[in-house]
Amino acid sequence: MLADVFGLKNEVGKNNQKNREKWLAETLKKIPRGYKILDAGAGELLYKKFCQHLDYVSQDFGQYDGQGNKEGLQMNTWDNSKIDIVSDITNIPVSGNSFDAVMCIEVLEHIPEPIGAIKEFSRIIKPDGYLIMTAPFCSLTHFAPYYFANGYSKYWYEHFLTKYGFHIEEIKFNGNYFEYLAQEIRRIRGIERMYIGSKDSKKILYRFVQFFMLRLLKKLSKDNRHSEELLCFGIHILARKK
Repeated sequence: MLADVFGLKNEVGKNNQKNREKWLAETLKKIPRGYKILDAGAGELLYKKFCQHLDYVSQDFGQYDGQGNKEGLQMNTWDNSKIDIVSDITNIPVSGNSFDAVMCIEVLEHIPEPIGAIKEFSRIIKPDGYLIMTAPFCSLTHFAPYYFANGYSKYWYEHFLTKYGFHIEEIKFNGNYFEYLAQEIRRIRGIERMYIGSKDSKKILYRFVQFFMLRLLKKLSKDNRHSEELLCFGIHILARKK
């Protein structure tokens, strides 16, 4: 009870990754056991754990090292050593119709020619095969210099997936306008440390302002009526090749 009163249980703005991974795990369960899946832009193989029932193959360009150009948000360390196929995502060295499914999770914003990736997925996925994608709707600069877009709207997917032979079965919004604002409010102090410098004396001020703003945003998010069409964390896509 006290934790609720003082906002300690307020999770608004904290569920971006949690929501995405829950949706991805549930969606991957829909793919029949034994199907061959390519994890395109797999990085450190974070989502291999959801593919135990599948024949899993990973692909990545393998050039990000965790440091990047030291601008924006970086991971500091990064391990590309477990990638099966090292290649450009728009030119994967496999024959056509090689995979029953492709998943491409939080990768599109790091591809200079994302439409080329969609065309390549259409080439390598078997007819009636699955395409599972997520990408930010809006995001901060990260993994620079391999960062080419802030995000993608549902209209981008509807246009280009249809153009290159896919039928969209599900479009899922992750979060909403109020959740996104809450996420960024939680980041303010960390961003200040990075770009301005921080004094411990401000800690109480941040907590005070954050407490009231997050309580308000929690209520607004609960009462939300489609604000995700304006702004959200990201969009999740399940499509099938025609």
